[in-house]
Amino acid sequence: MSNTITTTNFNFPNQKSVYRGKVREVYNINDELLVMVATDRLSAFDVVLPKGIPYKGQILNQIATKFMELTQDIVPNWLIATPDPSVAVGHLCEPFKVEMVIRGYLSGHASREYALGKREICGVKMAEGLKENDKFPEPLITPTTKADNGEHDADISREAILSKGIVSEEDYLVLEKYTRDLFQRGTEIAASRGLILVDTKYEFGKTKEGQIVLIDEIHTPDSSRYFYAEGYQERQNNDEEQKQLSKEFVRRWLIENGFQGQEGQQIPEMTDAYIETVSDRYIELYENIIGEKFVKADISNINERIEKNVLAYLANNK
Repeated sequence: MSNTITTTNFNFPNQKSVYRGKVREVYNINDELLVMVATDRLSAFDVVLPKGIPYKGQILNQIATKFMELTQDIVPNWLIATPDPSVAVGHLCEPFKVEMVIRGYLSGHASREYALGKREICGVKMAEGLKENDKFPEPLITPTTKADNGEHDADISREAILSKGIVSEEDYLVLEKYTRDLFQRGTEIAASRGLILVDTKYEFGKTKEGQIVLIDEIHTPDSSRYFYAEGYQERQNNDEEQKQLSKEFVRRWLIENGFQGQEGQQIPEMTDAYIETVSDRYIELYENIIGEKFVKADISNINERIEKNVLAYLANNK
């Protein structure tokens, strides 16, 4: 669809390099600032799907911005400004090579592992007798390695992270504390919106001054899973699927159509009609998670809009 942004090719003043992630493209400005563009790309099972989703980048960027603001009193973050609906500007940081995943419920990847008979994930024990979407007695931190493009993130234990020197013990204790504090705040905010924050992931980096800060996204439907709180227990008691707000509906559609990111599998065709339903679901996610109506930005020429807004910001903040 032409009204989406699936790739960028900007050349900003003092630009040093560009990093292209699965969804975000990050421009290094003079080794001081990062300009992060949230594209409309959709990834699932660590694979970028072939077509963009209208407004997805704007939705992710605005949710992440809002939650950075709502958590900056408990965890410092990298964000400085959002000069465009799809762009965040922040401090250049050195990212930690792990993603901090925290799970309040037996869902998603954890439930798939549990169904295979595993009772441990990332070195953390899971109790017997749980069923899918049951609440854990305490949230579990289950980190993953941060994979290069085209590679799969892999589960890793706290012990392996420390023994391999991926993160120092001193820093890792900070990452764990920040992860628990953010999840607690996210859980409280979700509850106020009639939602349950089921699981999520956080990424952290270090500023040039050595401060550990939250980077990338936070509490978005791409990085988190939400359930509707109303009727949750009743659905559990009746062994019914939970009503959820997350990217899981895309994963389920892919699984139903024979795709889980494994070698030799073909990505099913995404028709324009299906893409429109995905866009509508993302808008629904935004409005429920943020508690405000989503205001669509002008997408008649997204690349031009982003370039103009970023150039104006950089010119005014030399």
